[in-house]
Amino acid sequence: MGKWLKAEWLYVAAAGIVAIVLLFAGPFIGVADNGDFLRIMGTAGLNYYDAGESYEDRFFGYAHALFAYDGFLRGFYPSTQILLVVLARFIGGIANGEAFDIRILGGIYTALLLAAGYVAITAARTEFRIVSALLALLMVFVFGDVGYLAYFNSLFGEPVSFIFLLLSIGFGLKLARSEQPTVSLLLLFYASVLFLTCSKTQNAPIGIGFALLGLRYIGLGGKGRRIRAWIVGLSAFTVLASVTMYAAAPKDFKEINIYQTVFFGILNNSPDVEGDLEKLGLPQRLSVLAGTNYFQSGTAIPQNDPSLKEDFYDRISHFDVLGFYLSHPGRLVEKMAYAAENGMSIRPYYLGNYEKSEGKERGALSFRFSGWSEFKHRYVPNELWFVVAFFAAYMAVACLEWFKARALGARIKAELFLLMALTGIFAFLIPILGDGQADMGKHLFLFNVCFDAMVVSSVVWAIYRIRKLL
Repeated sequence: MGKWLKAEWLYVAAAGIVAIVLLFAGPFIGVADNGDFLRIMGTAGLNYYDAGESYEDRFFGYAHALFAYDGFLRGFYPSTQILLVVLARFIGGIANGEAFDIRILGGIYTALLLAAGYVAITAARTEFRIVSALLALLMVFVFGDVGYLAYFNSLFGEPVSFIFLLLSIGFGLKLARSEQPTVSLLLLFYASVLFLTCSKTQNAPIGIGFALLGLRYIGLGGKGRRIRAWIVGLSAFTVLASVTMYAAAPKDFKEINIYQTVFFGILNNSPDVEGDLEKLGLPQRLSVLAGTNYFQSGTAIPQNDPSLKEDFYDRISHFDVLGFYLSHPGRLVEKMAYAAENGMSIRPYYLGNYEKSEGKERGALSFRFSGWSEFKHRYVPNELWFVVAFFAAYMAVACLEWFKARALGARIKAELFLLMALTGIFAFLIPILGDGQADMGKHLFLFNVCFDAMVVSSVVWAIYRIRKLL
């Protein structure tokens, strides 16, 4: 009986109940499509259930529980999310050959989230039961929020980034606690990192940081050639996967991103559009596109105009954008301030949660179990000074813990938390450098996951230190 009263099992029970209530019982709750579902459906063999559905009903306003089965690889979008969607599609085909129910995918995500919480709580166990209980409670309250869980009943890629970041940190902590890494635990850690890294093109560089940290596990008693070979090989493979993921991004996807980055980013509200174009090495005639986005109609020069290939798409890269911001730090700070304004919302408030059949107003949202997301959205400062101060304080404490630690495992734990903060910083900057100001709040999702994980770990660390003093 005592086993089931442990914090990790209480978490599984509580988080499972929350997920069942939100996702599988009562009215259907998901997230409406903003157009992103198409690339996943085309690869994974799905399509819209109602072919005659209007634009207003299909996009933005209403979530959808059912999708039609269709042929695979009608398009190609490289993402580890495809593996999970195809698995769900296979199960769905057995359960109902007429239509695919997205809640099957939601069930897979839920099982993975419960596993992530279980791993994290067992990996963070201390001599004080109250600390484990607090961690379990916070994980239910923060990561069981409808802002996170509603994504599970959708074809967005956010759940993969969310769950596998938690799994990567959890398995990383378990490795740090081990006297000697085992091959099975190493495989679980690197598999989680690969799912995170390859879930979205923008996540590709994250794998390099985790691969470098992975090399640190060689020192944990892993002096045997076999373990060392596994660690080095898996780290090298992770780096290769990161590079390949970035290189494999579809051409049209790259063109969309660079258009958004320049015209809806650098040139959006620019004080000197012509001057910025000159510094970027671009023709002055493109000034008419300043402030436009790729999906906007009626632009002076259509986004797919053949002349843009030579004058724009072939002449600029994200490295040029990075160089521009590094030489104009004030402009980068302005964009960072804009990101901070949009950075404390877990959920996209412009995408509805309910099916049309529920009779709710178009774009209606569910606020069941939304305590954390609403508190964060309303009361946590969405200003750059706060983001900088919080991350600086968090990283300073992690560095202090690193210097105080004597054992390698304890130092690796501190490095994991530092890496989580660095991942958050990266996730904060990459939308600016990679997509301008387009859909900024949604593109800061991984930043929100890192921020929330940092909040949870900070509270748990503080209570642990206080308990040690008593």
